[in-house]
Amino acid sequence: MPIYEYKCTECDHTLEKLQKLSDDPLKDCPACSKPGLEKLISAAGFRLKGGGWYETDFKSGSKKNVADSKSKSSDSGDCGSGSCPSC
Repeated sequence: MPIYEYKCTECDHTLEKLQKLSDDPLKDCPACSKPGLEKLISAAGFRLKGGGWYETDFKSGSKKNVADSKSKSSDSGDCGSGSCPSC
């Protein structure tokens, strides 16, 4: 379940709430009891990067080693190997 951030437009109180995706957004502020809560947009606390779970867990056959085949071709001096200024 995601954690949502809210801020009250009436008293500037902020809070975080663990809610289901299907739950309605909160409206009433717990600090001032007025219906002034707005959901804030915030960045995720993690990033999926690198060889990745998709590359290794959900592919099959010859597609499974995509990262390995890219690193082998970049050893020949192709772009992406770090040998050119744009890498």
